[in-house]
Amino acid sequence: MGILDRTSTILRANINALLDHAEDPEQMLDQIIRDMAAAIGEAKGQVAEVIAQEKLLESDYEQNTRLATEWGQKAELAVRRGADDLAKEALRRKLDYDHNAQTYGAQLEAQRALVTKLTTDLEQLENKYDDVVRNRDMLIARHKRAVAEQRIAQTAAQLSAIDPSSQLGHMEERIRLEEARASAAQEIAGSTTENRFAALEQDDDVDRQLADLRAKVQGQLPAPTA
Repeated sequence: MGILDRTSTILRANINALLDHAEDPEQMLDQIIRDMAAAIGEAKGQVAEVIAQEKLLESDYEQNTRLATEWGQKAELAVRRGADDLAKEALRRKLDYDHNAQTYGAQLEAQRALVTKLTTDLEQLENKYDDVVRNRDMLIARHKRAVAEQRIAQTAAQLSAIDPSSQLGHMEERIRLEEARASAAQEIAGSTTENRFAALEQDDDVDRQLADLRAKVQGQLPAPTA
């Protein structure tokens, strides 16, 4: 029976597992609630149908049992009156009704088991439906919190893989290089004129030292002969 399979599937369903794989947990949960409500409606209709069939079988069983009893009594009456032919016919009919009663009895037993099964599944489905409806908001909140915790854990793992000291060291080297370039530019711009004067003073010193050196060398040479 289709409704039995569908009801059993819903009863076995793990709502949390379904939400974990859903792109939109809230929409998924609402769809589950709608499916459960539809299954409950169908199950109620089928339970009513199998109960009706049970009542029909019960009526047929009771009727055939009653008729078998009546024809048995008629067979006894015919025997007492010495009407063996009527007694035999009554016994034949009694056997037919006994056979029918046994057949209806077996069907009735199976139908009662089916009614019990469907009724139990329906009660369980209604209980689960009430539980899901009652805890809908809590389930959604729990799922959102679990997703948020997973994202936090992933972000923390990514941050732990970063070496801040390496990044800071690289930044410090860049800053030092920029500072050195700025200092060099200032030194070049501010000392050009001073360097020119320093060069002139250096040339004067060289000239003086050259003159002194010449005088010294000439003083050490012997006087020229006549």
